[in-house]
Amino acid sequence: MVRQQLAERDIVDTNVLDSMRTVPRHRFVSQKRQSMAYDDSPLPIGHDQTISQPYVVAAMTQELTPRPDHRILEIGTGCGYQAAILAEIVRHVYTIEFVPELAERSHKTLKDLRYRNITVRSGDGTRGWPEEAPFDGIIVTAAAPRKPTTLMKQLKRGGSMIIPLATDPWGRQFLTRIERTEQGFEEETLFEVRFVPMIGAIEED
Repeated sequence: MVRQQLAERDIVDTNVLDSMRTVPRHRFVSQKRQSMAYDDSPLPIGHDQTISQPYVVAAMTQELTPRPDHRILEIGTGCGYQAAILAEIVRHVYTIEFVPELAERSHKTLKDLRYRNITVRSGDGTRGWPEEAPFDGIIVTAAAPRKPTTLMKQLKRGGSMIIPLATDPWGRQFLTRIERTEQGFEEETLFEVRFVPMIGAIEED
């Protein structure tokens, strides 16, 4: 998976490649999908949610530029795979899942895999985690209909958010990097993606 799907493309960050080698993706999918766990494709995990394809997970992680001293907020835990990838690199991952059953399942999986630097919460991720803010980076694994200003305010200056935005009038989604600077926020469109819609109070943001 790492050699053919990631390293031969544009994933060059050695920390990201090492993390993708280390985390057992098959532990985050159902028994009947184990044989497909390392294919470069998304897989359903129940509750109308998916585990993203390995390339997208690696690309989002690389664009976040995580470092060992970083504290990262993830919105949309899902099965916990992205949180585990980040946890191999950074100091601590705070991750929020809207669906209680998925939050419980991911918490158990991550605990069984002995991750002690991941905190899982069930709730509305669009509100962020204000009591632990500011964060060095925020990664969002669901497509938002607009830029989430509540989350943006929880970034440190110099920190980045990686988020799929569904703001295109033709219904396309684009992975976007939003960086908080001393002067405000800078935005860069990365590439087209397809994610499940963001759930929560984003429409009130």
